Amino acid sequence: MPRELMAQKRQRAAQIEDRMFDYYGEGACSLDYDDPFRLTVSVVLSAQCTDAAVNKVTPSLWERFPTPADLAAASLEEIEEIIRPLGFYHAKATKLKGLAQMSVAEYGGSVPHDIDELQRLPGVGRKTANCVMCEAFRDPQGIAVDTHVFRIAHRLKFCGPAAKTPEKVEDALLRLYPQEQWLYINHQWVHFGREFCRAKKPRCSECFISDLCPSFPEKDSV
Repeated sequence: MPRELMAQKRQRAAQIEDRMFDYYGEGACSLDYDDPFRLTVSVVLSAQCTDAAVNKVTPSLWERFPTPADLAAASLEEIEEIIRPLGFYHAKATKLKGLAQMSVAEYGGSVPHDIDELQRLPGVGRKTANCVMCEAFRDPQGIAVDTHVFRIAHRLKFCGPAAKTPEKVEDALLRLYPQEQWLYINHQWVHFGREFCRAKKPRCSECFISDLCPSFPEKDSV
């Protein structure tokens, strides 16, 4: 495919988003939550495991520790006991306790409605902060780049091979999509990555954006 001008790439991105919206709508969060604090905890727990697995564990976590203050006061051993099935439970328990303590001490038991302040919380990086800003506050300040978004952005050639970090992929996507669409990209692409653009054996011949994907011929021929 010839090198695209930025205007051409933005036009292709717009066509893809139109189809994503037709197929998935705004997209739905795969994590169960009922307030910004619990969403933040769930996103932290989702690192290196599935959202479905997190949803199986969090009801027990909230039954045992219903408020941020309860979680802040819990012992690491008590938290680890509940989240053990998710893996990396030592590190995650430490992050959860620290997150709850800072939430109580500095934010009245909630989490801040600010992209930079969110990243001060233990366990909260740029991706998690973007998820919370978009999903909990409906105030997109960026695009959350998880493994699905990272993979799809490269396959769509919306970023070059030098974009080897989530931050660089996010920078490339923010230049392509207007801010009002940042709200939907992650949810839509997560569903798309699970259903069509899989890491292994992508369903290219059935994909509804294959004609707009520069990788389609090379993947379909494998």
